[in-house]
Amino acid sequence: MYSRYVALGDSQTEGLMDGDELRGYRGWADRLAGHLAAVNPGLHYANLAVRGHRAHQVHHGQLGPALDLRPDLATVVAGVNDLLRRRFDGAAVAAHLEAMFAALTGAGARVLTVVFPDPALLMPAARPLSARTAELNARIRAAAARHGVTVVNLTEHPVCTDPRLWSPDRLHLSPLGHARFAAGAAHALGLPGFHTWSDPLGPRPPVGAWQRAGAELRWVRGFAGPWLARRLRGRSSGDGRVAKRPALAPPDSPAD
Repeated sequence: MYSRYVALGDSQTEGLMDGDELRGYRGWADRLAGHLAAVNPGLHYANLAVRGHRAHQVHHGQLGPALDLRPDLATVVAGVNDLLRRRFDGAAVAAHLEAMFAALTGAGARVLTVVFPDPALLMPAARPLSARTAELNARIRAAAARHGVTVVNLTEHPVCTDPRLWSPDRLHLSPLGHARFAAGAAHALGLPGFHTWSDPLGPRPPVGAWQRAGAELRWVRGFAGPWLARRLRGRSSGDGRVAKRPALAPPDSPAD
């Protein structure tokens, strides 16, 4: 079983929306580390992810430190921040991901990655991103197959686009979503007891047309507007930030 787990990526792997700035963020990678530690109490874990990072930043800024930690398990989840940019080059994004797959597997690590759900199923305004997402997913699958990388497929399970698994900004997982994704990763790695990770949630209460319209307005005002303002200023949410767990250490939180 794994003894050195290193997570690379962006805000999802950092754990945004599963905690807060005051108490800190947990996230799916922390939760996965807890599941792994329940099987191997000697596990040590590092999380190099930084919010806002695009694939080339993860590649050039996180891969070297990750290799220095000599992981026997690594997770690489990146590309969504590239999807959101006006100029999107799917081949270039996938090339950065594949370079990380090749380097980490070549160093003896098992690598796990993800393919992303259609964003239009979460917010109709994201429909223009559907074709980009499908292209990137196809490239990730092909690169993963070339290097023996395990893929958690979020496109084939309807629960993955249940709004309750996503935070109000519709870009980051909610605490429940982080828990489900961690369970999906644990299942993909062969840990026992996680086969129900993709089971549907119970029925949702009905939402009227006015409530939906109000939710869309709040999303534009509270999330889409500030995000666009940062882009116009050339700013990123990751500016000035560093990895939250740059060194290997036992996980902080127990499995749940």
